[in-house]
Formats: sequence, C-alpha cells, structure tokens
Amino acid sequence: MPQAGNTRARFLRTTGQHASITPDAFTEGAFVLSIGGAEQSHVNLARPEEIFYEYLRRIGHLVDLAAPAGRPVSALHLGAGALTLARYIQATRPGSAQYAVELERELLDFVLQQLPLPEGTELHTIIGDARHALAWLDPGLRFDVVILDIFSGPDAPEHIACMEFYQEARARLAPDGLLIVNVGDDPGLTLVRSQVAAMRRAMADVAAFAEAGMFAGRYPGNIILAGTQTQWPVEWTAELTARGPHPARVLTGVDLDPLAG
Repeated sequence: MPQAGNTRARFLRTTGQHASITPDAFTEGAFVLSIGGAEQSHVNLARPEEIFYEYLRRIGHLVDLAAPAGRPVSALHLGAGALTLARYIQATRPGSAQYAVELERELLDFVLQQLPLPEGTELHTIIGDARHALAWLDPGLRFDVVILDIFSGPDAPEHIACMEFYQEARARLAPDGLLIVNVGDDPGLTLVRSQVAAMRRAMADVAAFAEAGMFAGRYPGNIILAGTQTQWPVEWTAELTARGPHPARVLTGVDLDPLAG
C-alpha cells in the first residue's frame, strides 16, 4: 500500500497512459487515482463509506434507495476506476455480490494491489468492453443496481451511448433493479441530452440528479441519470434533494423534457 508522500505508477497498455496512486495529503488513509495526470478517483481506505467526489456521493445515495438499508444487493459496475463504489457498497451493505468490468487489465491489477478491498468483499472482475461484458455474463445473473461510469465527455463510445445498450443493460436488472449512469459533459450538455433520450426509450422512467446549477448547461460537470422499470418513486426526489451534496436538484417527468433532445 502506498505510504504517505509516496506515489506509485503503472503504464496502461490499452490507452498508452500512466496511472498513479498518491496519498491524499489532507485525509489520513485516503488515496487519489490519476490517469494521464488527471484525477479520476478518490478512495478512503480507513472509511470507505465516506465518498469524497460529489458525483460519486450522488450515485451512492441512489444505491442507498435501491433496497432497504443494510440489505445486501447484487451490483454490476461498468467501469471500475478505483472501485470506490464497490467499497462503499461493501461497507454499507456487507455480503453484497458485486461484479466489475474494466477495459484496462493493468489498471484493475494496479488498484487491487495498491488499494486492497475491504475484508469480506465479494467482487468478481471482468476485463473487457462494457457492452460485450453484458453478453459474456452468466445468462441467469440479474442485478439490483447496474452502474455505468465511463462517460467523460462528448466523445462517448457510440456502441454504449445508445438506446440498444440501455435495453441490454435493462435486461440484466432484477425486477426492481436500478440503472445508474454518470454522464460527464461539457457546456451545452450535448451528451446528457442524447443519453436522456436514449434511456427514456429503454427504461420505464428516467430521472436526472445533479448540482442544481448543472442543468443550466453553462459549465462542465457531471449529471447522474437513473433509470427505473416502473414509475419513478416521488419520495425519492425529496430524499435525494435532502441528502445533497447541496445544492441538489432532481428532474423527472415534464421537468426533464428540456433535456430529452
């Protein structure tokens, strides 16, 4: 495990970039994963139930609502990063069965070596493309939550940023399962708009959750999309807004129409 003041690095052959893990100078027991010099993930090994990045905290709040508190869930992570959310689920829902799909074998090996998972974590790892992995998985597997966290700008992979992918992801959900998609976008929210439209054609209902100012489309950032297989529970809107991070806003129904393309 990296020690205070030390940085560990690994070359990623698939993208040709370097990944590094550096101790967080401000939080004891926490580390930052960077890829190509840009911060990608933050992990608090001492307290994995505490999530530093705002957009990941919002995803964590959605996972909290997907099942009664403390109950184990089955989770599929499409895009592993530093496995921050897998650690969160294990900490808040011990005994959960989780799968993580990552395109970069070296990245996953590096993270697991430098930042070990909490004891007792049941995590199955798959190296490969997120959409292909849906077909490779055991046909009988169904998940309470499917989390997609690979979009980092308007140049998203076309075979994933489409209605057909979301239909395939929905087929992997349990009857009450929740599809959660992090969309990182530029001003204008071109990718967010296309993904809202695509998810609406694949899911029964869709909500968008973000820092309130993000919906104006004036600056880059992250908007979390959540797809349900029944009507969006109205009580979830109040719950998510109250949990923050603040200021928080949830758009559903006709309020989401302006972002539907």
